[in-house]
Amino acid sequence: MLSETLSAGLARYEIGPKIRALRLGKRMGQAQLAGHTGLSPALLSKIERGQLFPTLPTLLRVALVFGVGLEHFFLDSGRRPAIAVTRNGERLRLPDRPGAAAPCYLFESLNFPATDRALDAYLAEFPAASTPAEPHQHAGAEFIYLLRGELLVTIGGEEVALAAGDAVQFDSGAPHSYRLPGPAAAAALIVVAPVAAP
Repeated sequence: MLSETLSAGLARYEIGPKIRALRLGKRMGQAQLAGHTGLSPALLSKIERGQLFPTLPTLLRVALVFGVGLEHFFLDSGRRPAIAVTRNGERLRLPDRPGAAAPCYLFESLNFPATDRALDAYLAEFPAASTPAEPHQHAGAEFIYLLRGELLVTIGGEEVALAAGDAVQFDSGAPHSYRLPGPAAAAALIVVAPVAAP
């Protein structure tokens, strides 16, 4: 038996109504959902009405039917937009190659606290006289906005010169790398949008 405090804490996630919304969205009856999950219609009815809270394995059975992760049931119910603030002093500064004596750039994730990120945003700083980056590639699209300095970006063998205020977007599945054209430092905002799973 759950305490009143635990029941109140679980109730705010509205797990039952979320299951009901998923079921109705697929035009599925409780008996059909029961058939897919191996749970009884009576149990599902109690869960949907908030009279019973499902265990994680039970909830996972339901999640698998609708192709959602467990996090779907624990995120805010949409009463307010999801907001993730990253404070300047909370960011970690990392080199492009761990342990490198002279990294090409140092980067900080600008949106690491956000859940279900549709994109990743970074502040990249290229120190004066830094070494060129190794060519790399990843699924999705990449957008670079040069904040200061000058930067050369090689994308699939083609070199693009950027000055402060310039931007470039490209298919990041193509091998790409960055380097400074001279000894002066540069900084850029880099946004990577991965390809959504089919």
